[in-house]
Amino acid sequence: MKNVEIYTSPLCGFCHAAKRLLNDKNVSFSEVNVLTHPARKAEMIKRANGGRTVPQIFIGGQHVGGCDDLYALERAGKLDALLSA
Repeated sequence: MKNVEIYTSPLCGFCHAAKRLLNDKNVSFSEVNVLTHPARKAEMIKRANGGRTVPQIFIGGQHVGGCDDLYALERAGKLDALLSA
């Protein structure tokens, strides 16, 4: 399974929804809380090509987008293939 990274904030409902989908699929992920690690927000923005909102999700180093993008991949049946190694 590819490495999954998600930049989040604890008060973000979309972050919780994205993490719930990943947890429901038994996908482990590393999480960066940009509220407690504000220096990492600049890193997120750069990696996300200017994306400033959370969550920002990366699978295998590839920027997937936010929560809506993650769910769109799931609905299209493409998320599992993207997650596989």
